[in-house]
This record gives sequence, C-alpha cells and structure tokens, in this order.
Amino acid sequence: MIIQKFGGAAMRDRTMRRLCIERIQDGLNVHNQVIVVVSAIGREESPYSTDRLLTITPDFEVGTAAWDLAASCGELIASAVLSAELAKLGIQNKVMHSNNSGLQTTGTFGNATIHRVETSYIDKALQTQQCLIVPGFQGMNTTGDYMTLGRGGSDLTAIVLGSSLGASCVEFFKDVPGVMSADPNVVEDAVKYDSLTIDEFIPLLDCDRPVIQKRAALYAKKTAIPLCVKGIAVSEEGTWIIPSTE
Repeated sequence: MIIQKFGGAAMRDRTMRRLCIERIQDGLNVHNQVIVVVSAIGREESPYSTDRLLTITPDFEVGTAAWDLAASCGELIASAVLSAELAKLGIQNKVMHSNNSGLQTTGTFGNATIHRVETSYIDKALQTQQCLIVPGFQGMNTTGDYMTLGRGGSDLTAIVLGSSLGASCVEFFKDVPGVMSADPNVVEDAVKYDSLTIDEFIPLLDCDRPVIQKRAALYAKKTAIPLCVKGIAVSEEGTWIIPSTE
C-alpha cells in the first residue's frame, strides 16, 4: 500500500485530474491499495481554493473554529470531485473524512498538531476498497471541531498517514519532474536530483515555495518513511527521498 498526495495544481481542472487518475491507476496496478490525499482545487483565485473560500466574508478570523471550518471545505470539495470522477471511470473508492480519517488534532486553530491517528476506520475500509481518498490539511479535535494544519498541511496529512499505516512510501505529484536544483521557471539549466537523503532534502525547503511542507519533511525524518517527488504529467521516476541511516 502507498500514499499518493495531489496538490492544488494537480487538482485544478478536469484535464489535470485525469492525469491524477492515471497515476492512481498506476499505483493500484503496482501496490494493489492506494490512499489518496488531496489539497483544495487550484490556488489563490480559483473558485474552490482555500484562499478564495476564506474571502466569502471579511468576518472570518484566523485562529477561530469558523475559520478552520471554512478552510477545510476546499479539501472536502476536492475529495468529492475526485471520488466521482474515479467512479465514473470504474475505479471504486471511498472518501474518509471527518472522524473516519482517524486524524485527531490538538493545539490551536489554523496550526493544529496531529496527536493521534486512529487507524481502525481506514483498516476496515481497506477490507472492501482498494482506493481511499482522505481530505488533506485537516483533522478533528475531541469536541468534534475541524482543525487545520497550517499552509501546506496536506503534505503532513500524507506523511502522518503513511507512517501510521505502514505504507511503502509517500508519493507527491507536482508540476515539475522531481526535486530540482533550482526553480526551472527561473534557471534554464536546473536539473532533477535522482535521489537525496532526508538530511540533504530538508535544507532545500527553506525557500518561498518549498516542494513540500518542511514540517511534513521533519516528520518523515522522525518516522523514517521513504518519499518520492514525481511529475504529474511524466512517466520518469522522480526524486527519491531516502531516510537517514543514523
């Protein structure tokens, strides 16, 4: 079983989501079971992006239950859309949201911490489903409130689930072919790394647009789960992030 994480760019329209579905089918062919973690559809001004949803009223305040509830809706919408499109193509699946995701959070609204993963819900669902979809970026506290995990928190969702469920690896699908030596939109001769250790990878995340959330990468280091960063539209291997041997 593997975890596959698709970000907002990969989810932004039907054409891109068809590529997501191709990658999901590839994962099912090789690993038999795939848990898909999704971000909200699109970015910034996209109508269902998190940023756009939070402009519905100027009265949303960061750090409140109402803000987190609205912010979590983007991933829920993305999960429902992908689920319907998978089913239309004959790939049966189930969305594991709210308590069914098993992600139990604590801390502050807007930057919560996952303190426990109750895996029994997902384990039971995998007895009848090969493909599960989990909305990223969110969990629930003990009083039943949605809590979000900070910007880029869907990456943390994927790695925490992968570690808790004993996945073979966590795959991240991007609009670049892997981890690059520089931003290919800025540096023409940027090259892709074939592999990096987690200790080599983490310093590369200290930039304006890290390829994954640094908090998530630090969790991957702690739990020693392999990661792979791949291009959504290409068939090459991508960049493997190897756990530390220490």
